[in-house]
Amino acid sequence: MTVTVPTLAARVRAGDPRAIARAISIIEDERPDAAALVREIFPQTGSAYLIGVTGPPGAGKSTVVDKLTAEVRREGESVGIVAVDPTSPFTGGAILGDRLRMQAHYEDAGVFIRSMATRGQLGGLARATSDAALVLDAAGKSLVVIETVGVGQDEVDIVRTADISIVVLVPGTGDDVQALKAGIMEIADVYVVNKADREGADRMVSSVESNLTLQQFGDGEWRPPIIKTEASAGRGIPELWQAIRAYRTHSASSRRRRLKARNQFRLRDLLTHRYLEFVEHTLLTPERFDALVDRIAAREVDPYSAADDLLSRSLKR
Repeated sequence: MTVTVPTLAARVRAGDPRAIARAISIIEDERPDAAALVREIFPQTGSAYLIGVTGPPGAGKSTVVDKLTAEVRREGESVGIVAVDPTSPFTGGAILGDRLRMQAHYEDAGVFIRSMATRGQLGGLARATSDAALVLDAAGKSLVVIETVGVGQDEVDIVRTADISIVVLVPGTGDDVQALKAGIMEIADVYVVNKADREGADRMVSSVESNLTLQQFGDGEWRPPIIKTEASAGRGIPELWQAIRAYRTHSASSRRRRLKARNQFRLRDLLTHRYLEFVEHTLLTPERFDALVDRIAAREVDPYSAADDLLSRSLKR
């Protein structure tokens, strides 16, 4: 039976897990009714607090999210999780998948978990991540945790998507060097040194602390704390949750500014994506677009002139 967009949106707002899953699939697959679905649920969004968890591969992000979810659930808050995984070259789906993570929460009606493939998107997130978070927000989840794919220092899109960015590092794999790189240093609101029972954990904490001392923090400005955790054993997770709550309180007055920046980024991303689709499928046929690319490669026309010509032609339509 075909379900209309208003009916599906109503079921999402009621918190129906199957409707939530279906809505996210529609958005992820970029089906024709995806935009209509977002329009339908958008007025009911804006209440959820988005927690971004990022860091290099092997840092234990999924375990941190798993244990953090358990800590949050003890206080009765509902949680939605979007776990972004690498894309399978064969199916186009998420390689790891939510079957392999956070299994303890499957029977908990207060937790919804969704794996999402990057599908070639850079920056650690999938293109549909923001809209998936909107679905979970509309479904009444008070917290939405977004776990990025784990691509290292390029993983900066999370700061444009979440209310708080948590960077998870792990000692003994070169991450003490990774922690010094500007991309990671600039996005963290909270640092987590996971697997803190390993040799080198204290050295990593010192490395991050040294870099923080080089930054200028004004009076009343948030200084990212460094939390040592052994997530598999649950150690340090209550302290992490306390740090998240402290940041949420501290940044309450500036959340509107961050939300504006998030919406600005999303609008620019949508405009870019839709304009490229318009150029490739409406202004030109795929064959003519490829022919233009070939002309650039042959040095018959430069990229700037080609772009200016396409822009001029699109404005005349």
